[in-house]
Amino acid sequence: MLIDLQLHSTYSDGYMTPTEVVKFIKKQGVKVASLTDHNTVGGVDEFILACQKNSIKPVVGMELYVKLGNHKFNLLWYNFDYNNPFLHKFLRDSHIRRRAQVRNILEKLSRRGFKLSIGKILDKYNRYIPINRIVDDFMTVKENSIKVKKILRNKDPREEEIISEFFRNKGIGILRESYMSIGRILNLRKKIGGQLIVCHPAKSRYINKDIWDKLKKIGLDGVEVLSPHHSIGAVMYIQQLARELDFVETGGSDFHRYEGGNFLLQNSWEYYQIDSKYLRKINKIIG
Repeated sequence: MLIDLQLHSTYSDGYMTPTEVVKFIKKQGVKVASLTDHNTVGGVDEFILACQKNSIKPVVGMELYVKLGNHKFNLLWYNFDYNNPFLHKFLRDSHIRRRAQVRNILEKLSRRGFKLSIGKILDKYNRYIPINRIVDDFMTVKENSIKVKKILRNKDPREEEIISEFFRNKGIGILRESYMSIGRILNLRKKIGGQLIVCHPAKSRYINKDIWDKLKKIGLDGVEVLSPHHSIGAVMYIQQLARELDFVETGGSDFHRYEGGNFLLQNSWEYYQIDSKYLRKINKIIG
């Protein structure tokens, strides 16, 4: 059975509404899905309704930026009470921190001569502020676009290049994510339930075995094994660790949008599928 337990919408850094995301996965033959927007559950109600209309089983989900000591990674949270007021305060605090960070970077760029209506930009976002949307706002201004292309010496710079040069540059400032303590998340889970899953661990680097042991010991439930961010070697390694630690295994496409640019491949579902039969203990998530 095809599933997709990592999807993003316009409520965070995706480019399609929750309803449009459901229409997309319906075409792929997906039977169970989760909307996992960053640090927000704003789109969950719309997603659930759209799934019900399209005969797809919805799983309540969210993706968080997490830290354990000096280690930072992403976490997927499934099947929790998304209406809980403690959760909403927890998320709102992270949005306030993120807003302050974004404002700081935009002010620094403004002082460097870029044209930015900082208040107008910030007013567009009342939840998590995704960096890709800030880049879009930044580049929409013609003068900024011309200046960026000149600095990068590239007539068609990719988003990653712009982020690296202007939003993660020590000379200007580094826009950091609003990371949350794993301890606070575990305490909140006592109130609202659900399963906590390590998200695409091999996207940037492996989490070493000692960290995996700690994550198991403190109560995490599983790991995302099937991800387009993982090589086949990474998949095999993560499967081995999941078996040793008796972790639930999940999978997701990390879908955000059609990429555009007239490329032949527009999204991972054109070359990649997530079949539940390859994921141990997945029924603990999808029922």
